[in-house]
Amino acid sequence: MYIIRQLVFLLVIICYFDASAQEKWSLEKCINYAIENNIQVKIQELTTKNANAAYLRSKMSFLPNLNGSASQNYSLGRSIDPLTNQFAESNVSSNNFSLSSSITLFNGFQNINTLQQSSLNFQAGLEDLQKARNDISLNIASAFLQILFSDELVYIAQNQVELSKTQADRNKKLFEAGSIAQGNYLEMQSQLASDEMQLVSAENQLSMSYLTLNQLLELGFTDSFNIEKPLIPEPETSFAFTTPEEIFQEALQKLPQMKSAELKMKSAEKGLAIARGYRSPRLTLSGVYSSGYSSQRQSITDMVPTQIFSGWAVDATGNPLYEVYSPSFNYNYNTPSFNNQLKDNVSKSISFGLNIPIFNNWQSNYSISSAKIGTLNSKYSYDLAEKQLQKEIQQAYADATASIKKYIAAKKSVSASEESFRYIQQKFDVGMINSVDFNLAKNNLAKSRSELIKAKYEYVFRIKILDFYRGVPIKL
Repeated sequence: MYIIRQLVFLLVIICYFDASAQEKWSLEKCINYAIENNIQVKIQELTTKNANAAYLRSKMSFLPNLNGSASQNYSLGRSIDPLTNQFAESNVSSNNFSLSSSITLFNGFQNINTLQQSSLNFQAGLEDLQKARNDISLNIASAFLQILFSDELVYIAQNQVELSKTQADRNKKLFEAGSIAQGNYLEMQSQLASDEMQLVSAENQLSMSYLTLNQLLELGFTDSFNIEKPLIPEPETSFAFTTPEEIFQEALQKLPQMKSAELKMKSAEKGLAIARGYRSPRLTLSGVYSSGYSSQRQSITDMVPTQIFSGWAVDATGNPLYEVYSPSFNYNYNTPSFNNQLKDNVSKSISFGLNIPIFNNWQSNYSISSAKIGTLNSKYSYDLAEKQLQKEIQQAYADATASIKKYIAAKKSVSASEESFRYIQQKFDVGMINSVDFNLAKNNLAKSRSELIKAKYEYVFRIKILDFYRGVPIKL
């Protein structure tokens, strides 16, 4: 009984792993997996997090700082007590404690401009992250469509092999019956071998397409990867948009790389404002709260009254009459406790500081000049990105237009080839034409069907690229 339970459990595990191994990946799953696991996307995520940390730091710069300090001092021999400011002949042990705080009241609006710049940098980082996600999504979609295309070619090649096998078997029987010459029989056998070679080539191409997608997904070594083949309807032969300018205007508003370039240009302008702030006076407010302890410090504990002989009372002639004593006190001292000294030695201070830059070795001018160059550079970068986008959209629009024409022509070619092959096959079946003409018609049909499939997926991909520029998510 125990063995049976173990076998059932093992069978369940095997079925589970087999089902998992055969799980098919849709385009959406491939894209989501790539976005979550792609190394380049993860690197961009870290860059964005770093920009967010810089943004948080610039917000915190508006708050005052607070610093504490503590020290333990030992003085041996003659020295000045840091708390009593008196000479001490014996060894002195002292402690100093302080809290200090300062805040910048004005610095040429540098804090404000830095906050705004870091906010723009963070937003640009988010757009760069979205661009990285879009790029990997587009690459995944291209590889996914290539698999679908390669799979269709395998299907066509398989049909060609089946058809050639049927004709080869027929010719074999006719040759054995003496109805056809050996040359016709061998010609069909040669065609069968050629079709089988085309099938192997198509299967190899399909394997390479899977390998490309596997590497984009960074799945590592796996033999069970397979995609879910969506039903792609016959594409429309007209655009939903009319001109490249229409797509270009949408792309300017929606593509993350253009938003990022614009944000970086604004960030550079804030950098120039920050650099100009170095010429501005700076006003700061500071405060210190301190206390301490000294082993040299003494405090009166009690007073003992006494009299001290101070002289004689005399008469008018200077003769002494009686002794005169003056009142006095004898004092007892001790060192106050640590807690009492901390209370008694409290010191508080507040101060305003004004720093006016007059000459600082040309550092301010250098910073301003460098920031101006950065502003122009960001402006040129935006213009370059805009021009590049315009060229890409023009090219994509031209490619899509050409793919439409190619797709329409391929459909007509397939229709004509099918009619021609049907006629040729009927004549071949009754022996009116030889195998050479039959194979030629069959190959022409296979070629036209391959061209149609290629044109179809190329057209679908070109349309997806145009949708991508318009900000439409990639879906099949």
